[in-house]
This record gives sequence, C-alpha cells and structure tokens, in this order.
Amino acid sequence: MAIRSYTSRRELEQHSFPPAVTILVPLVAILLQALLPRPFPRLGVLELPLIVVVFFAVSRRNPVAGTLIGAVIGLLEDALTSNPIGVNGMAKSVIGYIAASISLQIDVDNITTRFLINFAFYLLNGALLFLVNRRLLGISDFHMEWGHQVLYAVINAVIAVPIFFLLDRAKRRD
Repeated sequence: MAIRSYTSRRELEQHSFPPAVTILVPLVAILLQALLPRPFPRLGVLELPLIVVVFFAVSRRNPVAGTLIGAVIGLLEDALTSNPIGVNGMAKSVIGYIAASISLQIDVDNITTRFLINFAFYLLNGALLFLVNRRLLGISDFHMEWGHQVLYAVINAVIAVPIFFLLDRAKRRD
C-alpha cells in the first residue's frame, strides 16, 4: 500500500468531472440564461453561466483552467444573446481566474464561503460588464442600477448554494 504525500492544497482537493457534466452543465446554463427571461422576465436577474464558471473554477483549483472555462462559457453566452461577442468572455475569464486562485487559499466547500464568493463575483461581473461596455466599446447608454445589483447579487448567491451542492455530486477526485 503506497502512502501518498500531498504538497499543496491544489493536489489535495482538485476535482474533475465526467465529460458529459463538463459539456452539458454549461450548455444548459447558457440556454436557460438565453431562453428563460423571454417567458419569465423576472428570471433575467439570474446569472446561471456565472454560477457555473465559479463552480468549475473553484472545483478545479487551476487558474488557467478557470480562465479558459470562463472564456468559453462567456463567449457561448455572447453568441446566444444580443451582447457583442467577447463582452461576457472577457468578464467571465477574469472571474474564472480569480475564483480558481482564491480556491487555492480558502475553503470553498463551506456554505457561507460559497454564498459570499457568488455574491462578490456577481458584483464583479457587473462592474466588468459596465467597464467593457462603457469604456472599451463606448456604449454610453449602458447603465446599471448599483442598488439593484446588490439585491440581484444576493438572489444569485442564494440560488448558487443549492446549485453548488447539486453539482458537487458529479465531482471525481483526481
């Protein structure tokens, strides 16, 4: 029986997922994000692709993988929405990188931590989208109600916690 020695938090708790989960979960989140607000406009506040980016990034605990996950999911989201291609790709790449980096330092399996990181990343996503649209693209009529954004961040964080627990069931230890 070999004794395995762990040298870092990343080696200790890095997870992978079955290929079907890796492909289907982001696609379902993106499709729901694009389709649900049409019949149910109030569901437009949900940012399901962001929740999926944060989940996969913190589970993989690899900043490069987190960046790529964010880029792919963001670009696919842009392709299915009216946003210019690359806007969500840039924002979610940054978030994927930061989420994976943070997961190397703190326990992201705690309910409170999951709530707080999803709350914070929702606000960061809004700030990044605002900056990209206003500063890089020069869209002057792009506005955000920051008071509403805080409320929407709470809603998304509350929704994210059970989604994280559901997706935890698909984790495989590397």
